[in-house]
Amino acid sequence: MPAAELRLVTAGPRPLLRAEGLGVTLAGRRVLTALDFELPPRGLVVLLGPNGAGKSVLLRTLQGLMAPSEGRLIWREPPPRPALVFQRPVLLRRRVRGQLAFALARGGTPRRARRARLQELAELCDLTNLLERPARALSGGEQQRLAIATALALDPGFLMLDEPTANLDPAATLAVERLLTRIRARGIPILLVTHDVHQARRLAEWVLFLHGGRLRESTPAQRFFTAPASPEARAYLAGRIVP
Repeated sequence: MPAAELRLVTAGPRPLLRAEGLGVTLAGRRVLTALDFELPPRGLVVLLGPNGAGKSVLLRTLQGLMAPSEGRLIWREPPPRPALVFQRPVLLRRRVRGQLAFALARGGTPRRARRARLQELAELCDLTNLLERPARALSGGEQQRLAIATALALDPGFLMLDEPTANLDPAATLAVERLLTRIRARGIPILLVTHDVHQARRLAEWVLFLHGGRLRESTPAQRFFTAPASPEARAYLAGRIVP
């Protein structure tokens, strides 16, 4: 099977990313097959699909944690630094302040700028009053906001989130959604995986819909929710395909 090719977009309209014929095979099983899509340079894209569709594998491939088996990823020039926030946040045995300071150092923020940047992130992510709390003692919603702040400390050009509100109550979910809206307003492109169709309706500007490892739709969000083109998407939105 040919190795994946990576090249950069250097002229013309510049999407954040273009995937051409992208495929991933794991342990002899085809997980993603011949994906062709573009991600816009700004805005929030929601990745939808039932369990086993290949959503998490796609995120990990874009992050570089998995290698494509075929096809190519074409990043804009200069290629952005991606950051991936998992459903279960990775938290250090430190206070909130210590976790953010560690991430800023890892991300290359100059020492003299770290204090101001840390405060900026705390304010953006509603963590100002939690800076001296142990990170692992936070509530689920607070931990997710800290995980997002940690990702932002790396100064990413592209933020991916894998079901960040899956186990949160409504108030914590809305707090995360408000945060994503603020991040989007700052011009950082976002790719969000969710099983919550109502959340997707609230946030998405564009939708990618995966089913059976294949991309069934790549379309503006309004069109997807009002007039889905594929029978798989219609069944998914009607609840005939369990998320």
